[in-house]
Amino acid sequence: MISHGKARGTSGFFWLNAAEMQIDVLGNGWDAEAGIALPSSQSRIDTFWMSEAGIVDAFFFVGPGPKDVARQYASVTGTPTMPQLFAVAYHQCRWNYRDEEDVEQVDSKFDEHDIPYDVLWLDIDHTDGKRYLTWDRMLFPHPEEMQRKLAAKGRHMVTIVDPHIKRDDSYFLHREATEKGYYVKDANGNDYDGWCWPGSSSYLDMLRPEVRSWWATKFSTENYVGSTPSLYIWNDMNEPSVFNGPEVTMPRDAVHRGDAEHRELHNAYGYYFHMATADGLVQRGDGRDRPFVLSRAVFAGSQRHGAVWTGDNTAEWDHLRVSVPMILTLGLTGISFSGADVGGYFGNPEPELWVRWYQLGAYYPFFRGHAHHDTKRREPWLFGEKNTERIREAIHIRYMLLPYFYTLFREANTSGVPVARPLWMEFPSEEATFTNDEALMIGNSLLVQGIYTEHAKHASVYLPGKESWYDVKTGAAYKGGKTHKLDVNEEGYSCFPEGWDYHTTERPISSEFHPDGERSIHSGDSTE
Repeated sequence: MISHGKARGTSGFFWLNAAEMQIDVLGNGWDAEAGIALPSSQSRIDTFWMSEAGIVDAFFFVGPGPKDVARQYASVTGTPTMPQLFAVAYHQCRWNYRDEEDVEQVDSKFDEHDIPYDVLWLDIDHTDGKRYLTWDRMLFPHPEEMQRKLAAKGRHMVTIVDPHIKRDDSYFLHREATEKGYYVKDANGNDYDGWCWPGSSSYLDMLRPEVRSWWATKFSTENYVGSTPSLYIWNDMNEPSVFNGPEVTMPRDAVHRGDAEHRELHNAYGYYFHMATADGLVQRGDGRDRPFVLSRAVFAGSQRHGAVWTGDNTAEWDHLRVSVPMILTLGLTGISFSGADVGGYFGNPEPELWVRWYQLGAYYPFFRGHAHHDTKRREPWLFGEKNTERIREAIHIRYMLLPYFYTLFREANTSGVPVARPLWMEFPSEEATFTNDEALMIGNSLLVQGIYTEHAKHASVYLPGKESWYDVKTGAAYKGGKTHKLDVNEEGYSCFPEGWDYHTTERPISSEFHPDGERSIHSGDSTE
């Protein structure tokens, strides 16, 4: 929780507990029940915190500024991992690209339409019967060759690996985990059996260090047959999701580590699965290759292991709108590398919403288009020539800004200050920024205002500070410290740098420049 005000500055409170939690935010005039009396006459907001189990482990961060709180929180939970350069670029995903021919066609169409991308993703249907770390050899008979063709163009592949292990004695992961006793147990001491994508499944006990170490070994190219060093991982369903479980997860009395009930640690399960997967990729590269692992479940410290996204959204204007405060909130909790599914995971977006989402999504720290298998195909060139041009321009802008983004990721990696920031983080004394969650700052110098309504002709944009701001497309100057009513059209929307110039370069980038003068130099992939 972060408290911020003009007079008293910024402070933070962190309740470290992995059990189910209830937090009540109590405004002025609230009268507590059950004999709990809180002041109701003062101009203040009270919060009430309660966890089902575990110990009271609380941290207070005294600021006094927003970035001070970010640094102080990072000193407790860790700073975000430094991503490889490709991971900061555009990702193309769908449940599911059908086979190797589909992959090759999608890849070639990006080139044909002059739309850059760096990563192609495969969802659960690439596996042999939902057995993770395997391939459906009818659909993907030559996975290494498929990955090498992408790698020859400087591109990468991501495959999905979920925590539920199919209960099949012929499946090597299940056989080994059963023999070693590595599964979470039910209340009777048997291997917990739940239902997920493969059907009957068990779940690895990731709280045990030896289980995490064993899991990490499975990502070597020898153990993950069909993988290459250019393949990275997506951990989905790792809350963990259990279709037939109470509350769609494990029962609270499932047992981890022989002595801890699931109720005590539910929120940390996905964190440990994410950690072990990332460690596996580090080991695969002998410590020289920075991992990329996307996780759906998060906990305090998840930023040390990779990226997250906001989950299954829908192709609706409201979901476009809410993506901004969600990403800003994740950044304030230390998780800089986040984004929302561009276009909406469920449903079929109308062309205007589709274009608007790319125009905004190009500024998400994690930039990925994704869709459910029941939706119409929606690669960037499928909405007509004019909309293809608009999406191409949005993605090109992202690539133009990669040096800036990459430097901001390095800043986050060293300080904990997020890549995407609420306006009040950069302008902490301007009250007009305190409730503005429709715009976001990318770093300290680029302000982005989304368009969240259909057929919009105008947008009201508050530009904070005393310096002038410049429209990135027209170069027009706007005075800071006031709200401007701007004309908008389908060609773009409001994006303003504050009083600085940036330069475009071709990828790959080896040196990046920060508007404050800081320079970040990296090879783009190694840990050096």
